Amino acid sequence: MTVGQPLFRDEAVLQFYTGVAQALKEGLFAEAVDALEKILEIAIDYPGASAALKCAAFWKERLEREYAARDGFERGEQLMAQWRLFQAFAERLPDMPERCLFAIKQFVFSSALACYLSAESGQTVDDPDVLLQIGRCCKGLGNYERAIENLERANIERKEDPRILAELADCYSLVNEARAAKVFLRESFFLDPQAVDLAGLESPLVQRLAGRLRSMGYSGPALAEWMPVYGAIWGVFNVKREMKPLEFGKLKQGIYQLEKDCSAAGAARDLLVPRLINRYFWLIDHYLTTGEPRERIEEILAKIRELDPRVHQEYTA
Repeated sequence: MTVGQPLFRDEAVLQFYTGVAQALKEGLFAEAVDALEKILEIAIDYPGASAALKCAAFWKERLEREYAARDGFERGEQLMAQWRLFQAFAERLPDMPERCLFAIKQFVFSSALACYLSAESGQTVDDPDVLLQIGRCCKGLGNYERAIENLERANIERKEDPRILAELADCYSLVNEARAAKVFLRESFFLDPQAVDLAGLESPLVQRLAGRLRSMGYSGPALAEWMPVYGAIWGVFNVKREMKPLEFGKLKQGIYQLEKDCSAAGAARDLLVPRLINRYFWLIDHYLTTGEPRERIEEILAKIRELDPRVHQEYTA
């Protein structure tokens, strides 16, 4: 290769790079490391090679430390836990090749799926935890219909699990079923925002909302708590349903407890306030649906204004 010649025109190096992606997809991380080191010997500034090498080394090291005595479900959980660590690791790398990232994801999720399927085959009844993870893996591999099938089965076995509902919302959004997605998403954040795996949700419906909140300075646990509040204000959570009498009773009890908790001083109040405001929104929706007197709604709006004047202004604008 002559000096100054663009590296991507060198067929030998390009062939190396194509082989790297295939090696990553097959989980041959030692081979990928060797190939990437050869690329960097030829041209140290080859675009993305340094980042890809770090990623291949990440997985090579961790897979070499695996324990053999682990059942299918535990093995799958270990892989998914490592994937979450890897996501944070890869986000810090500049010039990360999407091709390599996709190849690694294919390997991790297909391997984890095989583990969870082996665990499912040993069950006499549907295990919602296993079905949830199968659904997540299928979603990660782009098989959204199969993901929905398993997540719906999980939802039958375990009602009102915010993790299952959030994944269902994500998958329905990815197949352009916006109404179902919004219903499930609103329900999941109502039940427990902290149980929702925001980092694992891929749909633009979720990511755009989260992105706007991050630009406002929200992060960590607070981000999850404010998601349903601003989801309602900005019209994302605009598909609602009528509450059953038992659900309405639980809502009132929850509001009463949160009002007591919010009145106590402490750092936890920062997380309790948006959760309480979200429940006030649900209560207002219920009053509107059932035709309650306007005075009741005004009482709730006054409580929201006392908690957060800015939210009150945006909600009533």
